[in-house]
Amino acid sequence: RSLNMDFENQDKEKDNSSTAGSFNGNSTNNSIQTIDSTQALFLPIGASVSLLVMFFFFDSVQVVFTICTAVLATIAFAFLLLPMCQYLTRPCSPQNKISFGCCGRFTAAELLSFSLSVMLVLIWVLTGHWLLMDALAMGLCVAMIAFVRLPSLKVSCLLLSGLLIYDVFWVSVCNVMVKVATQPADNPLDVLSRKLHLGPNVGRDVPRLSLPGKLVFPSSTGSHFSMLGIGDIVMPGLLLCFVLRYDNYKKQANSDSCGAPGPGNISGRMQKVSYFHCTLIGYFVGLLTATVASRIHRAAQPALLYLVPFTLLPLLTMAYLKGDLRRMWSEPFHSKSSSSRFLEV
Repeated sequence: RSLNMDFENQDKEKDNSSTAGSFNGNSTNNSIQTIDSTQALFLPIGASVSLLVMFFFFDSVQVVFTICTAVLATIAFAFLLLPMCQYLTRPCSPQNKISFGCCGRFTAAELLSFSLSVMLVLIWVLTGHWLLMDALAMGLCVAMIAFVRLPSLKVSCLLLSGLLIYDVFWVSVCNVMVKVATQPADNPLDVLSRKLHLGPNVGRDVPRLSLPGKLVFPSSTGSHFSMLGIGDIVMPGLLLCFVLRYDNYKKQANSDSCGAPGPGNISGRMQKVSYFHCTLIGYFVGLLTATVASRIHRAAQPALLYLVPFTLLPLLTMAYLKGDLRRMWSEPFHSKSSSSRFLEV
């Protein structure tokens, strides 16, 4: 009997450790992509090439880009809905996986979350409503933050500094990014009806789509929308995840060694301030400053011009004062497996 219970417990652990981000049964930790220094340096260059392709060849690639964005948004939002679906289906269905042949094996929660995500994307394609676009954009943000990791402060500085230059150049100097972000794309249903000659009234009343590469916020009068790119959320979000993991690592190291709180010239109150809260407050202040600047200048502002200094500079200053700058800059660190799972994001 004890042997059977051991096998049952092992099966439960396997089911509980099944991925929340991929539907092929692989572990989430195995799907995490860690950015190195080379990737951090070349990411702004790759983003610039993609932006130029969208700017000069938008009419040719808009339908393909819309379909790819819809597919990615479906997968990302399914990942976002999966914990809720697991909670809802746990009392009424076992966690056994259903086989779909070469497509893989899926639990009832994964099927439910994917179905809801497909439904949401279809409604967005049919209506083009900005609220649904924002929901899909938030799903993309959460998925990107969950599956990408910054390993050190050096890589963080390289990545954010390069993207700051990229953002300033393409927003303020060339004004390319704003034109690409605000340009609506043809609805795939409209294109399909024209290609198949389904008639003048079939698929022609669907709206053009504003792609979910940004969050939009309507004004109080509804006459215009404010816009925030998902890169302005994801890149500082990766930095926040990095400092959250470091706070957890330092807390574990201090509890194990029972060492001194820090250098003698640092007050105990300063030691109690976490890097996460410092960076989060900096992000809030930077975003507020960017919003005020856009109101004053009545023009689009490169958000990273404000977000990067307000997050990195306080973080670097606090790390130097606490004596953690050398370790955070280049040394790898790993939290113990006993830590909370959300700290591993």
